Amino acid sequence: MKNEMIETSFGFDTATKVYSEVIGNIERDCNSAKKYWHFIKLMGRSASHIALECALQTQPNYCIISEEVEAKKMTLKEIVNDIAKVVAKRAENGNNFGIVLIPEGLVEFVPAMKALIAELNDLLAKTPDFAEKTPALQREFILANLSSENAETYASLPEGVARQLTLDRDPHGNVQVSLIETEKLLSEMVGKRLKEMAEAGEFVGKFAAQHHFFGYEGRCADPSNFDADYCYALGYNAAQLIKCGATGYMSSVRNLTCPSVQWIAGGIPITMMMNMERRHGEMKPVIQKALVDLEGKPFKYFANHREEWAENTCYTYPGPIQYFGPTEVCDQPSRTLYYEKGGK
Repeated sequence: MKNEMIETSFGFDTATKVYSEVIGNIERDCNSAKKYWHFIKLMGRSASHIALECALQTQPNYCIISEEVEAKKMTLKEIVNDIAKVVAKRAENGNNFGIVLIPEGLVEFVPAMKALIAELNDLLAKTPDFAEKTPALQREFILANLSSENAETYASLPEGVARQLTLDRDPHGNVQVSLIETEKLLSEMVGKRLKEMAEAGEFVGKFAAQHHFFGYEGRCADPSNFDADYCYALGYNAAQLIKCGATGYMSSVRNLTCPSVQWIAGGIPITMMMNMERRHGEMKPVIQKALVDLEGKPFKYFANHREEWAENTCYTYPGPIQYFGPTEVCDQPSRTLYYEKGGK
């Protein structure tokens, strides 16, 4: 949740610092063993804020930003080719290892997959007995009832991934993207592409993949000092809004890269943040999703450095969250906030 009045979601700082610690640990092992490519899927259903923040903190060899995939109308094949080129380029320098970060909701941003999932959501919402069918009948039913273009996309997917797209929906009626093993799908496709490149003399090296998915590990952690202070301020401010009779408002605290004595408290009407989205096959008012701004300073910093990170081993190891010590070590906000505020 992020807009002009909400600079960051509470918990974001904690989750990304926990994930970045673990990614940094994997990077250290990766740089030591020098024999695996690690495909790491990160929590974040409809936006790539977590993947981007973790990339800014750890400097991996490759990070997919779903919003960029959608803006450039990239296909799965194009994403795979791009990763394969990075693998091949590093192999030229004897580096048969690397780190790839993948946002959880990637499949919904690939245009062909997005169209398929949207039609599947509507179709399954109107078919309450779908779960009672056998897997073979489910596949037959879907192929018979999808539009020709989406049916072709569905049929082209590995059977396991296609099956994952038809699992039970979440409470909002949407596909549970966390159950789709995108990290395994991508590594498998990259492996096949590298074999083709090897046959054409475009790849000379080794490729072995490891897979990870970090979700619950980050959102259940003890809060960072930043999040503890931020949530205390939000709660105190909410009590003041209640005292003033300001109902229907969300507590807001801004100016978060400054010392807490300079934070600015206020309230936002909840209706101000709503838009219409399709849920369970119907249009309903929901709070608007905040996606990564491709013109924003955090993404531009990432875009300006990713070629160097791809070819070279520029890993950084954030280490565990520090709770005691100087402010510049223990109380710093996310890199996203840091760059949004111009590095101040």
